[in-house]
Amino acid sequence: MAQKNILSLLEGGDRRTIGRADRIAETVLKNRSLFPQLMEGLWSENPLVRMRAADAAEKVTRDDPSLLQSFKKELLGLLAEATQQELRWHLAAMIPRLALNAGERKLAVSLLEGYLEDRSSIVKTFALQGLADLAHGDPSMRQAVTEMLRGATRSGTPAMKARSRKLLACLEDA
Repeated sequence: MAQKNILSLLEGGDRRTIGRADRIAETVLKNRSLFPQLMEGLWSENPLVRMRAADAAEKVTRDDPSLLQSFKKELLGLLAEATQQELRWHLAAMIPRLALNAGERKLAVSLLEGYLEDRSSIVKTFALQGLADLAHGDPSMRQAVTEMLRGATRSGTPAMKARSRKLLACLEDA
């Protein structure tokens, strides 16, 4: 399947659907050499392609997070620049899957904390998840993230409250 075909399969329809993102994720899992082509979709001018490519990439990297590593610099830059909510929440899920040095982790934490100010409850919820995932692998972050999560259980949206309770339980068990 050529690059144009992968991304063209993500076109059409409306923002309320994921289109063929699941099919593309399955295809890329079977042929991981297509992953760089999928990642190009995160920078597409078409917002439908961007969001669906991010969805498919996030699903693929649940099984193989190492695929993201060669895109680390670009993903951190996109984390800072992205304004589309669907792209932001998928980035918040993917960034913690990267092997980050201390400076990169500090940058990712700062950017994800900024996502907590997003107007989208889903973006905020995924930002909390991303921060908790980063803290799980970095004990020096746990106290600060635990406090953020406790605050979200008191004053967040219902989704943020529910996710924060689950994340607190996981961090406290770590």
